[in-house]
Amino acid sequence: MTAIPDAMAPHVSVENQFPEDLYDAMRQFIAAHPDWDQYRLMQSAVAGFLFQQGCKEPAVVQHYLNGLFQRPGVAAG
Repeated sequence: MTAIPDAMAPHVSVENQFPEDLYDAMRQFIAAHPDWDQYRLMQSAVAGFLFQQGCKEPAVVQHYLNGLFQRPGVAAG
């Protein structure tokens, strides 16, 4: 993926169905942490999974680290 300086990273919409208990846990987490939203949570979860599975793509690593250190406004690149 090519970095786009000073621009929002491209986004892809994803639709998924969650088990109800997982959705409820996600909703409760977001309600208890106002600096998180469903998009940030999903980005962090996907990046964390990919990183833990050995993905070393710089953009994935950056999203993973941003999620760890709560840096939602920093774009990967």
